[in-house]
Amino acid sequence: MPTTPTTSAAPAASASPTTGSTMWLRNPMAVHLGRDVDPSRASGGIVIDKDSGTIVELVPAGGEPTGGTQTIAEVVDASQHVITAGLVNTHHHFYQTLTRAWAPVADLPLFGWLTNLYPVWARLTPKALELATTVAMAELLESGCTTTADHHYLFPSGMDEAIDIQVEVTRKLGMRAMLTRGSMSLGEKDGGLPPQRTVQDPDVILADSRRLVEAHHERGDGAQVQIGFAPCSPFSVTTELMRESASLAHELGVRLHTHLAETLDEEEFCRERFGLRTVDYLESVGWLNDRSWLTHGVHFDAEEIARLGAAGVSVAHCPTSNMRLASGIARAVELEDAGVSVGLGVDGSASNDSSNLIREVRQALYVQRLRYGCDDVTCARVLDWATRGSAAALGREDIGRIEVGKQADLAMFRLDGLAFSGSHDPIPALVLCGAEKADRVMVAGQWRVLDGNAIGADNLALDKEALIAAHQEEARKLVTG
Repeated sequence: MPTTPTTSAAPAASASPTTGSTMWLRNPMAVHLGRDVDPSRASGGIVIDKDSGTIVELVPAGGEPTGGTQTIAEVVDASQHVITAGLVNTHHHFYQTLTRAWAPVADLPLFGWLTNLYPVWARLTPKALELATTVAMAELLESGCTTTADHHYLFPSGMDEAIDIQVEVTRKLGMRAMLTRGSMSLGEKDGGLPPQRTVQDPDVILADSRRLVEAHHERGDGAQVQIGFAPCSPFSVTTELMRESASLAHELGVRLHTHLAETLDEEEFCRERFGLRTVDYLESVGWLNDRSWLTHGVHFDAEEIARLGAAGVSVAHCPTSNMRLASGIARAVELEDAGVSVGLGVDGSASNDSSNLIREVRQALYVQRLRYGCDDVTCARVLDWATRGSAAALGREDIGRIEVGKQADLAMFRLDGLAFSGSHDPIPALVLCGAEKADRVMVAGQWRVLDGNAIGADNLALDKEALIAAHQEEARKLVTG
């Protein structure tokens, strides 16, 4: 059972309750509907049915909801807010919140970073994972994120129910999650990177993968918890496990996820071990299809980008992590132009040291402009990566957009304080002035952040002081052994 306390009552929303289940977010300062969509379609606000958790009407500028205000149960003044679809995080490692800013790896590239951290992570416990997951998800929520993926591939002794723990925290916080059953099966003695005590037998991995889908995977619009399969990387899993994971994913109708083309070291590993470049390897194991989304994709060449787009593969762009580990700059614009769904990911909090997705939007803008210039990388485009692009990467059509019939997953940001003083246009200001936190966040028509503070599915605010204290203690024990 979760150990994180949730004690204090959540602050009340500024609204005018009447009867029924509809809520009107009235006259927002600005609404981001997409880079090619006229925002005036929703300048008068958004009407939500709280019972179904969906958007039921977009109110044009100067308008009122169909049927008049008497049909609305709650009216929320959104005139001080920029509203976006709830941000969607396509890649994380929740457990890594326990090893942020650890000096022995602060200045190392990927392979050295991993080999130093693997022994530390091998000491992970259920309690530590539950606290790490809660911290990561709460931080994401407060940054405007309503759906997140997590890639958990460490199952040391006593951690057989790691994904089950994450499911419980997801439901407790009322967020949506794609929880991937990761795996490592290629240890040091067989030419892989991970130490032997961190790898598992493929039969154990596949059996647990099937169990998790049968126990937790939800299908269709509005799904809260979904399961995917995520062999960690070419240098930590066998070719056989990659093929068998793809086959099982096809049988069970779930998605596939892995790290690929993150560094030149990885490219060289694939050439030496498999005699293939990374995308050739992907195709050889049955992953070059629209069930797959890949993390990083920094070192694809033009021909590989075209193949990925033609196959319908998606990519999670993790700009901060790629800069932190000096991995390179992903060719995100070329990938999207080729037909790849590009989403954003914060990556693990030991290679980003943060779980803040609105901050990642700004990082994506700046690093991609270094490669492609300003014309091709606009504020609206990177917001699309964080919303509709990320949703597509996770195989979701019901989230990531502010449209009638879509899930009422929304983030509301205020543009006040010194950081925004003197700004003129709300959407550019949201990205360029460095927004850090959402003021309010809604998942399926229910508030999950109010006044900048995460609240749980029980509508109680998280006791963040107690959470931080317990999390810090587990982080200390993990590193010191």
